[in-house]
Amino acid sequence: MSHTPNRRLIAVVVLVPVLAALALWAFAWPAARTAPRDLPLGVAGPPAATAQVERQLERHEGAFELHRYADEAAAREAIQDRSVYGAVVVTPQGPELLTASAAGPAVAQLLQQAVTRQAAAEGTQVRTVDVVPAPQSDPRGAALSASVLPLALAGIAAGAVVTLLGLSGPRAVGALLGASALVGVTAAGIAHSWLGVLTGDWWTEAAVLGLSSLAVSGAVAGLAALMGPKGIGIAGGVVMLLGNPFSGAASAPQLLPEPAGAIGQWLPPGAGTTLLRSVSYFDGAAATGPALTLGWWAVLGLGAVLLGGALRARKRSGTAATDTRELTTVG
Repeated sequence: MSHTPNRRLIAVVVLVPVLAALALWAFAWPAARTAPRDLPLGVAGPPAATAQVERQLERHEGAFELHRYADEAAAREAIQDRSVYGAVVVTPQGPELLTASAAGPAVAQLLQQAVTRQAAAEGTQVRTVDVVPAPQSDPRGAALSASVLPLALAGIAAGAVVTLLGLSGPRAVGALLGASALVGVTAAGIAHSWLGVLTGDWWTEAAVLGLSSLAVSGAVAGLAALMGPKGIGIAGGVVMLLGNPFSGAASAPQLLPEPAGAIGQWLPPGAGTTLLRSVSYFDGAAATGPALTLGWWAVLGLGAVLLGGALRARKRSGTAATDTRELTTVG
């Protein structure tokens, strides 16, 4: 028994640096290795005219995934559909770069630097057109990326509170749904109505924000319902240490080192950010994938809450039945 305090002290001394190293790796590694990796980029114009542009872009080995379009109109449509982040259009007046800062100001800036630098080396000028611009109130996307952490914290807090209050089964599900709905309405009121960061349909944005919170809170409460209070730490740790830094909110998933970009889009913060961009700036284009990701996180989480509540109820009824039989035998 005398060794127990010492073991706990050693565990704390060892665990804290490990957690610090893990957090530093999760947040600093993607930031330090930001670069385009198979970034979808369009090239538009007659094949004979675009061949040189394609060769120049292919010199950036592995940086761009080229999509070919017949003309500028097709390239613009692809950008608005979120098929590509931008496009180089070859025109009689010279090359033109189409970007979409609403899809990620960092990506638009990267494309502009890459294309204009190459053109400057050849003595030509590139005209840049922002097809889907970011809102004037958030031109660098800083406010949108800053909203990822508060939404994740709100979801973790809701799941933890429901668990610690002892709510289970349908009551827990109702509490999580109600809390998420309020988070969505409140966040939309701040981001859209007050700050003007979001510019799409207000209720659609509120639904996305609420679903993002529900995906996290459902996962936290669901894992806790099956594993006990330690489930809060596990689910919360995954969301905070992987979901947030791997979300690509400040840049784009294709700018993060693999497999961070792919992992981030399968977790609620990344899927929620992508979906929010789609409904707010692109009229819902390419929203199906991230919406399904958030949906199955929410459904699985709430299902786990109901399953955990049913298992506990069965355990309590079994214990009560055993006690009754024992009392009957004694009587």
